[in-house]
Amino acid sequence: MIVKMIQDLGKRMEAKIEKMQEMFNKDLEELKNKHLEEIKNKQTEMNNTITEMKNTLEGINSRITEAEEWISDLEDRVVEFTAAEQNKEKRMKRNEDSLTDLWDNIKHNNIRITGVPEGQEREKGPKKICEEITVEHFPNMGKEIATQVQEAQRVPARINPRRNTPIHIVIKLAKIKGKEKLLKATREKRQITYKGTPIRLTTDFSVETLQARREWHDIFKVMKGKNLQPRLLYPARISFRFDGEIKSFTDKQKLREFSTIKPALQQMLKEHL
Repeated sequence: MIVKMIQDLGKRMEAKIEKMQEMFNKDLEELKNKHLEEIKNKQTEMNNTITEMKNTLEGINSRITEAEEWISDLEDRVVEFTAAEQNKEKRMKRNEDSLTDLWDNIKHNNIRITGVPEGQEREKGPKKICEEITVEHFPNMGKEIATQVQEAQRVPARINPRRNTPIHIVIKLAKIKGKEKLLKATREKRQITYKGTPIRLTTDFSVETLQARREWHDIFKVMKGKNLQPRLLYPARISFRFDGEIKSFTDKQKLREFSTIKPALQQMLKEHL
């Protein structure tokens, strides 16, 4: 009976264990299915999010491509506009240079007299003043110059163009040689006076050419101090002797480029170029 009771107890225990095993397996399966469902849902959500992100990224890339094309188009337009503006500036610069050259050529035979006392021009007239100056200071060429004077007139001062003043008188000679002789004689004489007042006889240049000549002033002084024999040529070129050769330049940029291959000259003019 004891054995039988033990056997029955064993059978009941086995039955309970089997039942518990079944219940455990069932619970495990349900838990597993629940987790799988959650995992699937999360995976679906993640896939949906990734898809949305991909779509957004594609949209951004598309807009970036459109923006790049738009920027490229703008850059092309800017290049075209810049080129057009540069061509316009070059044409304007050429026109200004041509106008300056034309104006200087018109004034090629002119001499400007500066410093004549106020009132003298009204009393005697510009031409008479010119004759008196040449006879007093250049008796050897007085008659020659007087016969070459085609025109003499009062002109506005460059400092105040609105004010008509007799201090500036321009005489127009028939020949350029007569002008050169008169200016050369003026340089040799060093000082010219009229009625006891110092006056100046200079070439009558355009305002642009005068400014271009003034820009050479400091460089001219340095070169003169270094015995390079500088000269200002017509209308605004500088000429000097360097390394046994005579060099001539129309502007500072060309002189600057030349000085880069001449260290001694570059050092000499470093403060002025």
